[in-house]
Amino acid sequence: MSEPTTTADGSVRYGTLTWVPALLRPDLLAEPVRAALAGLPGADRVHVAEIDPELADTAAMTEAYELPLEASVNCVLVAGKRAGEERVAACAVRATTRADVNSTVRRLLDVRKASFWPTDRAVAASGMEYGGITPVGVPADWRLLVDAAVAGGPAIVGSGVRRSKLLLPGEVLLSLPGAEAVEGLGLSVEATGA
Repeated sequence: MSEPTTTADGSVRYGTLTWVPALLRPDLLAEPVRAALAGLPGADRVHVAEIDPELADTAAMTEAYELPLEASVNCVLVAGKRAGEERVAACAVRATTRADVNSTVRRLLDVRKASFWPTDRAVAASGMEYGGITPVGVPADWRLLVDAAVAGGPAIVGSGVRRSKLLLPGEVLLSLPGAEAVEGLGLSVEATGA
């Protein structure tokens, strides 16, 4: 995986994008993301780049901006019920994998069945736009499951809005409040048949 390069002014070049320190561009962040970064140790290592919102989906974004697919980290919201209580998890996995919802996530949530949240619920509960949902700033009462493989190398995640993306070292994702490193959370696309 290629590495980002830092320029003299503190911005970062990665792919064809110039990434600036995220806290310098709060206009490119959803409110929950801004709030989370404001108190995050290591926030100085988080950068943001403006993109065309029509290119927010991972495949389109990586192709358009010449970014390695393996640098992208997708965040999906999954829920299940146990004894009438809904249990929610935000799951972060490399874009070259798929979250193991039917086994690993279901087991970790201790529910009989785990399902992806419908778009309208995911957007309303997260305070983020669809296509921009990110592990940075998810509600504190959700589990934050991060594939342990995310720790190595750069990670491109949503910013809470479709018009930008965050770039940060993978280990910063694992240092988010409540983050749980989970071995094998992401299954290879070949293994899932996707």
